[in-house]
Amino acid sequence: MKPFASSADLGEKERSLEVLADGVYALTAEGDPNVGAVEGEDFVVCFEALATPVAAREWLSLLREHTDKPVRFLVLSHYHAVRVLGASAFGAEVVVAHEKTRELVAERGRQDWESEFGRMPRLFKEPESIPGLTWPTVTFSDRFTVQLGGDRGELVLQYCGRGHTEGDIVAWLPRQRVLFAGDLVEAQAALYTGDAFHRDWASGTLDRVAALGAEALVGGRGAVAVGRDAVDAAIDQTRHFLQVMIGEVTAVQGRGGTLKEAFEAVHGELEPRYGRWPIFEHCLPFDVSRLWDELSGIERPVIWTAERDRAVWDELQG
Repeated sequence: MKPFASSADLGEKERSLEVLADGVYALTAEGDPNVGAVEGEDFVVCFEALATPVAAREWLSLLREHTDKPVRFLVLSHYHAVRVLGASAFGAEVVVAHEKTRELVAERGRQDWESEFGRMPRLFKEPESIPGLTWPTVTFSDRFTVQLGGDRGELVLQYCGRGHTEGDIVAWLPRQRVLFAGDLVEAQAALYTGDAFHRDWASGTLDRVAALGAEALVGGRGAVAVGRDAVDAAIDQTRHFLQVMIGEVTAVQGRGGTLKEAFEAVHGELEPRYGRWPIFEHCLPFDVSRLWDELSGIERPVIWTAERDRAVWDELQG
């Protein structure tokens, strides 16, 4: 049996801090979760919080080589533990998320924390530093705008529809044409869809992301896509991954097949193109399990627990 999820992935990743425009930063790390920051005239907006305060402080120490402005806003693209549990390190005046993200933290935040800690232990540096669940202090339904001041323009937080979760948002800089897409787009990393709405994501949600016309895109994992061709390719790859999954699982269900057969069919179609990308083998059992449920009429994702994680893994990767 393959090692469970990313439990055997214990090697440190090389981090790269990129300056995408004046005062616009992205930190990538060979397929680990990406984070970003945008300078306002006298404050900073940070995008994503990493899994623990200790991990977040390492990111902030790199950011402080470029700016010493205080963090006024911390933006959380969605509720997953590896994205949010480091929030206390930022000292942000305002923690912003979609209203559905707050509901998901209340409904399943504790279970998600335990699940993701088991799947990706390396990301949880000094987990005892986590003070508890992260709660947004401000939520919105469609759009939230931050005026950056001076000639820096504005940062638009936007809900593009259900996708990776019920409550994903993107952070868009119209003046700089830079988009922080969260896990709605992955440039060079496999998709995690265990809490997804695949059909919405593959159609209208990605259509709205593409319509922004970004010239640089920071996805949830993987390299920054720079240039319209690279941005379009990242969105197209994300859509293709979803469409292949939907087609294969639909076909297996249509002939009365099993979840295991659906997993093998999806794996066979996706592995040649995406198999060497970060977390492919980790994600796919959870992806197919959720899609199977969705196509069977289970509208909202079943809550992942540490016990359910192991059972699905043993059934599909065993």
